[in-house]
Amino acid sequence: MSLIQVTNLTFAYDGSYDNIFEGVSFQLDTDWKLGFTGRNGRGKTTFLNLLLGKYEYSGTISAKVSFDYFPFHARNREKMAIDIVDEIYPEYEYWKLARELNLLDVTEDVLYRPFSSLSNGEQTKVLLAALFLKENSFLLIDEPTNHLDMGARQLVSDYLKSKRGFILISHDRAFLDNCVDHILSINRTNIEIQKGNFSDWWENKQRQDNYELAENDKLKKDIKRLSGASKRTGNWSDEVEKSKNGTRNSGSKLDKGYVGHKAAKMMKRSKSMEQRQQSAIEDKSKLLKNIESSESLKIAQLNYHKEQLAEFDHVSIQYGDRTVCEDISFTIGKGERIALSGKNGSGKSSLIKLLLGERISHTGTFRVGSGLKISYVSQDTSHLEGNLTDYARDNGIDESLFKAILRKLDFSRLQFEKDISAYSGGQKKKVLIAKSLCEEAHLHIWDEPLNFIDVISRMQIEELLLEYEPTILFVEHDREFVSHIATKIVEL
Repeated sequence: MSLIQVTNLTFAYDGSYDNIFEGVSFQLDTDWKLGFTGRNGRGKTTFLNLLLGKYEYSGTISAKVSFDYFPFHARNREKMAIDIVDEIYPEYEYWKLARELNLLDVTEDVLYRPFSSLSNGEQTKVLLAALFLKENSFLLIDEPTNHLDMGARQLVSDYLKSKRGFILISHDRAFLDNCVDHILSINRTNIEIQKGNFSDWWENKQRQDNYELAENDKLKKDIKRLSGASKRTGNWSDEVEKSKNGTRNSGSKLDKGYVGHKAAKMMKRSKSMEQRQQSAIEDKSKLLKNIESSESLKIAQLNYHKEQLAEFDHVSIQYGDRTVCEDISFTIGKGERIALSGKNGSGKSSLIKLLLGERISHTGTFRVGSGLKISYVSQDTSHLEGNLTDYARDNGIDESLFKAILRKLDFSRLQFEKDISAYSGGQKKKVLIAKSLCEEAHLHIWDEPLNFIDVISRMQIEELLLEYEPTILFVEHDREFVSHIATKIVEL
């Protein structure tokens, strides 16, 4: 056991006037399994990069361990997977690697295939196995669950549960609950550490938020009273000073020296009182510093003229000689929230492409209602660029509504001025979801909409779908989200 000590850490990117971290201090035990949480854009990945020494900062970070980052950047992804392992840790012992792969339910033959040919799940497992082979290393794991199906997520979570000494960024609540013993959270104004899993942390946070909100009315009254007293105190000396030019009584002149001396004393006293009152106002205001904004979202779906929007009747999809899914039958009815479930490669995206009107080779019968308008959120965000105003105009959506939704999803005004290509992965996903919420549609199709999106925003989206009950077909590997939202699960 050793400590990672962070003292007075302050950091801002070049050219930015806003500090991402300011005077932050805390310490971590290298045996801890830390879940790292916070809203998108708060600086989680930035902090990992600071630990890795990628940026200059003020303050100190001291540790007796080396830091390694997941996902490891493979310079040549066409190499055999075993060669990538060799890049990560040339001194590894093969039997130890085989043991780690066995724990992750991966056969050794994947090591002798080009790394690029492995599935997302296989790549994740090989990299984690190799990185955990290194001794005296503290692993920084950045969103390993993206694009992993539920089965793979469970395996990776169980594997991490058996390890120690890592910081894990993930927004999957069930995944975190299973494998971490501490939570490191970036809040609006500070960084905190709590013992326990994500549910423990969330319960504590809700308790604290509820306490602060219960105090809110009382605080507002106190602040209003103190502000009024401060204003009155500031006016005292002004009134005395004005009396210099007045009269004492029946035309006799005032002693201006005496009045001036009295005014100066009053001014000094009033300033002292004003400072104390202002300090009290600031102290009371600080009590509300970490309540997260999570305003409710809205969705206004068009009413379709039929109860059934689409139907798959014994549909099978082929790519050349390969059948990706077979004998699929289900309908999409008005008001249904349908989760397409299955391993990666089982045909979920192919069925979505059929619904979107793409020409996909298939057998069986596929019917879609006439005049059906669909709003689509894709997995891919790589095409996003330019400013939000142009993006709204190019997609024919209301700019004010679009930006209002992004504000509710924790976008700052500063984000509105940046190029979308500079956004974090979660912020890019929020752009796609906000666009979809602005579009007039009978059916929403969301393909892995929650990748990279923070937990609080996920809960906002859950509340939206439960309150407005839109017709939606979605693919999502977040177990909690699916169990809360889906009215029907189609297993492929």
